[in-house]
Amino acid sequence: MKRLLILFLLLAGCSPSVNTNLKTNLQNPKPEWLSAKPELSAYYTGVGHSAKNGNNNYIQAAKKSALDDLVSQIKVNVSSTSLLTQIDVNKEFQEKYEQIIQTTAADEIQEFEMVGAWEDDLNYWVYYRLSKQRYKEIKDQQKRNAVALGLDFFTKAKEAERKAEPVVALGFYYQGFRAIEKYLDEPIRLEFEGKEILLTNEIVASMQLLMDKIAIAVDPKELLLNRRLADNNLTVLARAVEKSNGKPIADLPLTAAFEKGAGDVFRTYKTDPNGQAKILLTKITSRDMEQTVGVKLDAMSFAGHAQDEIYSLITQKMVVPHAVVLLKVQRPLVYVTASEKSLGKEKQNQQLTNRIKNYLSNAGFEFTEDRGKAELWLDVNANSEQGSATGSIYITFVTAVIRVSTAKENREIYATTLDRVKGFSLDYERSSQEAYNKSLEALNNEKLPELLNAILQ
Repeated sequence: MKRLLILFLLLAGCSPSVNTNLKTNLQNPKPEWLSAKPELSAYYTGVGHSAKNGNNNYIQAAKKSALDDLVSQIKVNVSSTSLLTQIDVNKEFQEKYEQIIQTTAADEIQEFEMVGAWEDDLNYWVYYRLSKQRYKEIKDQQKRNAVALGLDFFTKAKEAERKAEPVVALGFYYQGFRAIEKYLDEPIRLEFEGKEILLTNEIVASMQLLMDKIAIAVDPKELLLNRRLADNNLTVLARAVEKSNGKPIADLPLTAAFEKGAGDVFRTYKTDPNGQAKILLTKITSRDMEQTVGVKLDAMSFAGHAQDEIYSLITQKMVVPHAVVLLKVQRPLVYVTASEKSLGKEKQNQQLTNRIKNYLSNAGFEFTEDRGKAELWLDVNANSEQGSATGSIYITFVTAVIRVSTAKENREIYATTLDRVKGFSLDYERSSQEAYNKSLEALNNEKLPELLNAILQ
């Protein structure tokens, strides 16, 4: 008996060990929904995954992934009588609209349920589903609420129009659109003042008709100005009136921007009680001889600070009141005096001066030899001096003073110094040339941009 016990223990010790991973898999088997995504006729389903990296909230990440998967099954079906079909003939932004709707749907989805979850050491999966019938009931109720709110704002907008309050009316129209903008893909039929209307279509059409009754004009329509705005006294007035009677429109939001050329212009305005707004132009950065600044009704201002992507798509299709200021830009004339010396002797090639002239020419300036015609006076004074000599190495230093002044008043606008820029070579002549070459590098990298900025202010 004792021998049998010893034999049993020996056999047990020699038997293969149990695979721990196999044991884990048997205890935690993968669910069927992880092997093949469920397709249920009565539910939208979504399976989400997240890796466990130790730094993330993997449960929330997997939940978002599952809901995105679920929402991707909810399709936007565009009706042939909807606003989206009418304004998007070439389907230019239907895809963008559908993306926006699906993104917001993921944030607003309700009453979904978690069917299951599964995880191992490195991963986490979750399975959600949403009843199609319940989803439809929720969306139908949301739509009824949205339509009621949209109709209320539409009614207020019509009342404001009858009171000759176009800005108030446009604001109410926008609020009405905002309430029902998620339903551009379907017709919203209802009765208003004894007539059947498609609400979404009617709101956008009413906004367009109201904008068509507004005129914007600018005075003057054309400006002759200098590239240097510091030399100009600009007064551009935009005025908004009702086309039918010329009545000024107060508090109308306007926006201004370069349509041709480039520069700095204050973008947003509101008209005063006289229907006017002063357009502020602070800088011209383009070299174009003719440039334009457009002034138009700012349709997006009715959205306030809201990031209304759908309304932004719609406004791209609207024709808004618009006026243009033509800018005829004169090139500033520059008079140049220069002295560039090498070791006290005048150089044949004025390197620094030529580099500055080339830079200003590319920036839209012209040059004259008649100081009486010039607006600016550029003066360059440079010289090199000998430094020490060690063995066969000779050192030279270049110092240059650059000044820009008004030609008539001699008022200094800009001044800078390149101080003792060092060059070295096998003799003083070549060392001086090397110092001038390094001075050009310093001029390009540091001085020229600040010079241009100073004289354009």
